[in-house]
Amino acid sequence: MTDYEAVFKAAIDELRDEGRYRLFAELERRVGSFPAARHHGHGSVNVAGDVRWCPGGGEAADITIWCSNDYLGMGQSSMVIDAMKKALDHCGAGAGGTRNISGTHVYHRMLEEELADLHGKEAALLFTSGYIANEATLSTLARKLPNCVVFSDALNHASMISGIRNSGAEKAIFRHNDVAHLDQLMARYPKERPKLVAFESVYSMDGDIAPIAEICDVADKHGAMTYLDEVHAVGMYGPRGGGVAERDGVMDRITVIEGTLGKAFGVMGGYIAASTDLVDVVRSFAPGFIFTTALPPTICAGGLTSIRHLKQSQVERDEQQARAAALKRMLREAGLPVMPSVSHIVPLLVGDPRLCKQATDLLIERHMIYVQPINYPTVPRGTERLRLTPSPLHSELQMARLVDALKDVWQRLDIQQAA
Repeated sequence: MTDYEAVFKAAIDELRDEGRYRLFAELERRVGSFPAARHHGHGSVNVAGDVRWCPGGGEAADITIWCSNDYLGMGQSSMVIDAMKKALDHCGAGAGGTRNISGTHVYHRMLEEELADLHGKEAALLFTSGYIANEATLSTLARKLPNCVVFSDALNHASMISGIRNSGAEKAIFRHNDVAHLDQLMARYPKERPKLVAFESVYSMDGDIAPIAEICDVADKHGAMTYLDEVHAVGMYGPRGGGVAERDGVMDRITVIEGTLGKAFGVMGGYIAASTDLVDVVRSFAPGFIFTTALPPTICAGGLTSIRHLKQSQVERDEQQARAAALKRMLREAGLPVMPSVSHIVPLLVGDPRLCKQATDLLIERHMIYVQPINYPTVPRGTERLRLTPSPLHSELQMARLVDALKDVWQRLDIQQAA
């Protein structure tokens, strides 16, 4: 008879032996305080001498968050919060079920229209998360296109990989951002065979950006559709926050744009924007949409307000880019191994999972700074890192304190400095 608990324990022990066991920090974000938050311990307990995850708090203390995906601080915006309060008072707490059963709320319709307009597309469709949007859309499209082959960037997000795998379609993986390799792979297939190229704009762990126009050139050459994940770029780039494709003037060349409400827009949820017929196919055939409870009207109201504001305000984007550039410069001047990044993401190389965890523990214990370690499988082994995300709400003083804290931790752990 199988000892089920022994199997589970062995799986966790293996993670711990590799230095990849994750603890959840219990953080209490408070309105008007971000990037400060209340830290209620590590959410861990001592089990037979080992620290293990456990839901529940500990001693509380004030810390500074340096790894939030609320890139522009819109989750703290008074206009977003007020819109959500009004929707809550007017509509109640939940959506009442799936849209197929409970119907589409007026907030769903307004938000989808706003998203379609943001990306210059005919239609948009909401999902409960960016992960679900990717998985549901890619699996449905590749399955509905007869004999489709999907070309996937080697560093695509797990949700894209899952969607492609679940479609059952043939796939080919091209080297990261390597347009020539993509061209070589596509040349192996007849032009009349259905093809889909799936890639991201901003890759969130390295902070690099895809050559979107060049990828579209290759896709056009071989008669392929294009699927662009802009989750780390919407709200952040372009004159209206439409993403890197808007910034580069190539939105019209992308077949499907996928994005999120959970990062720069400050709330939660995912979406796609595309032609009316394509969106209708996903709406009608994707289990990840059909059988999932819809986003609450409160969330939609917050997202709607955030998108409308960022369509006409460049202030938040400019301030965030200035903070990111300043932090990169400060890290380089301090001799810390900041990795090359052309985006708002600031990765700091550690290169060892145990050192990465020890560094983040020291940052919070000695300096009250919260950064989550980024280990395998999120990044390749040997490239473990800290991922810093400065926002418009981080001050110059907080950046200086972060750099001093990192220098102290690097020295204490004898982590390799920049070359």
